[in-house]
Amino acid sequence: MTLLVATTNPNKVKEIRRVLDGAGVEMLTLDEWPDVAAPEETGRTFEDNARLKATYYARATGQVTVAEDSGIEIEALGGVPGVESARYAGEDTSYPEKFARLYAALDRTGTRESAARFVCALAVASPDAILFEARGVIDGRVAQEPAGAGGFGYDPFFYYPPYGRTLGQVTPEEKLAVSHRGKAFRALREFLASQKSEVRSQKAEG
Repeated sequence: MTLLVATTNPNKVKEIRRVLDGAGVEMLTLDEWPDVAAPEETGRTFEDNARLKATYYARATGQVTVAEDSGIEIEALGGVPGVESARYAGEDTSYPEKFARLYAALDRTGTRESAARFVCALAVASPDAILFEARGVIDGRVAQEPAGAGGFGYDPFFYYPPYGRTLGQVTPEEKLAVSHRGKAFRALREFLASQKSEVRSQKAEG
């Protein structure tokens, strides 16, 4: 099948390709629809925004579309930045600037020792319906200071205890094995495989 991956983030596309490689899916990206403007992400949850984007792009392009919304939730800050992760402290601020703002907020609580988690919600939509949804979570904590030049986004800010490193310090393979996005898209891969099996079964019965 053909699947539009509704993101303009090349790092996310690279991770998604790694997970779906060999799944029998022809991946398209938004680069092929440069005139389609991005929708306003008004959802209150990651799931809301994933559904909103998947439905919007499916209707705009006529393609079955997968969209994801993801971010980091910091326990000591009541879940901030959450769905505002990419826009935290302003859409044009760099990630080091976002880290600095979050550390300042944590310092006001008296400690940087806070649990944190990455969340990824994805939705697959046709122009008329939501076809599949999945959610992936990875638990960790805020790093005492950013570390690592790998990954992207909040990866250097997120310390993963089982590895003893931040996600900015691990290999792409190590990250994808445990990450929120890896978990969500592996669930999608299983769904796609089940759909292919169902089609083969129907053909055999016919």
